[in-house]
Amino acid sequence: MTHGDDTDVIVVGGGVAGLTTAVVLAERGRRVRVWTREPAERTTSAVAGGLWWPYRIEPQGLVGDWSLVSLERYQELATDPERTGVRVVEGVHAETGLDTLGPWAKRVPGLRAATAEEYAGVGLWARLPLIDMPAHLAWLRERLRATGGSVEVRAAASLAEPLAEARHVVNCSGLGARSLVPDASVRPVRGQLVLVENPGIRTWFTAADSASHETTYFLPQPRGLVLGGTAEDGSWSLEPDPAVAQAIVARCARVRPEIGGARIIGHRVGLRPARPSVRLEREHTHDGRVLVHNYGHGGAGVTVAWGCARAAAELLTEQTEQAARAE
Repeated sequence: MTHGDDTDVIVVGGGVAGLTTAVVLAERGRRVRVWTREPAERTTSAVAGGLWWPYRIEPQGLVGDWSLVSLERYQELATDPERTGVRVVEGVHAETGLDTLGPWAKRVPGLRAATAEEYAGVGLWARLPLIDMPAHLAWLRERLRATGGSVEVRAAASLAEPLAEARHVVNCSGLGARSLVPDASVRPVRGQLVLVENPGIRTWFTAADSASHETTYFLPQPRGLVLGGTAEDGSWSLEPDPAVAQAIVARCARVRPEIGGARIIGHRVGLRPARPSVRLEREHTHDGRVLVHNYGHGGAGVTVAWGCARAAAELLTEQTEQAARAE
């Protein structure tokens, strides 16, 4: 028996988009295998700060709904944070007003203007999912196994390889789509983070500077306080820059001075898989196999993961039903 006989769907990509898509498909009764070039712990997703928020992602008309589907699922998962890695934490988005956001914002429970005590300028207060990504990726993998799916470390040279082994393939290859599809519009947006011992900070904070690639944020995670960050378009370097790290700590310390003296635990760099807009669509191959693309989420992969996974699963389901009616 070949793998193709007992596998209904191969998902290419083992980051948060791929694993979440595989879980949604497996929960719907599909027999799923994930092909990943590297273990989840070494993907870009593992480096992500993990705060739910639709940031720098298009198309705006769809992102809101995808994000809200994810928000609902994360709120459910936050009832068991030790296992899922998901907690709901309060914090402030600085220099952001409700009038600058899309219609989705009205559907986020409790999102409101920050008080003067919470933030001195214009800002938004919210209680949002904050996801400890290494823990959550491990939970997704276990959830997939529990529903009959599997993960294998296997690099595909092209999408023809998984299509030769399964009738349905979902391409969640992130930055890999640049060569796999190939899609030259996929590009890296480099993010550098600093992990420090938490000096007692329990709330998150973000402030984006639209005029530069610098952002200022700190996120209290179980493994330490995550400080950020950068958004360097087109940079492929995975080496942490000491000067950038120093500047990140200094920016965060201007908001909370105690961060300035916190012991540095480590440095992280991730390449966000950006694209002018998310590609989420179905494609038919010449031999009747079905390929669904789900990539180009940039730095908001965690935020839209469940919404995009559900949409990808529905594209496959529609096709299967159409094929069954045609027979």
